[in-house]
Amino acid sequence: MPQTPPPKRHPYNQWSPDARALDLVGDKWTLLIVRDLAAGARRFVELQRVLPGISTEQLRSRLNRMVADGMLTRQRFREVPPRVDYELTERARELLPALAELARWGYQWAWSSPRENELIDIGAIIRLAPGLVRPPHRLGGSVALLVTETSKSGGTSTYLVTVSRGVVTLAERDDDGADAHVTGTEEAWIRAFAPDGDRGGLAISGDRALVATVLDGLALSAHEAPAATNVA
Repeated sequence: MPQTPPPKRHPYNQWSPDARALDLVGDKWTLLIVRDLAAGARRFVELQRVLPGISTEQLRSRLNRMVADGMLTRQRFREVPPRVDYELTERARELLPALAELARWGYQWAWSSPRENELIDIGAIIRLAPGLVRPPHRLGGSVALLVTETSKSGGTSTYLVTVSRGVVTLAERDDDGADAHVTGTEEAWIRAFAPDGDRGGLAISGDRALVATVLDGLALSAHEAPAATNVA
């Protein structure tokens, strides 16, 4: 059983379901941690990597709080160096649709091309897929999204979006057996997710209807974007 969490420093102290919810998830970073665990368990250092604006102490404090609140599970492994994994509980996973609605509001009212000092992580958008993408029930299959991170280490990150019976799941791994692949540099993905929705720099292979469903869900501002480059 999780320990009883300490009192909030700034509770809303209001008998209202939205205030009760914000007591749990209204702190800075909490919802972004939920987003970044949508694809599965992560180590502390992996969360530091995908949340580069948070300090080590802030992250440790927030994770401890979320474990105490029943939002996360923490599993320790007897390894050298020590390994600790954090994973969403069902309680936290049910926030993913709410995160998606927040993202939709952001697309409509707050979206633009990247600002000068904003950190860019294409995965931060892709990790919203379980809530943002709304496939028809009849559609099924998987799409591998590959991002070449030219502004970082130069490596490639792969995200596997799977659609089945109207449900979308996400894993951060490659799958050669995916029904479709979408590949692009970080700059190409930025253009695809920007308000103009220019997908011309992305290369697509495989099931184009499945790809269109995934990309249209992830980039709500880009429904009328030009068709992406198609490769065999």
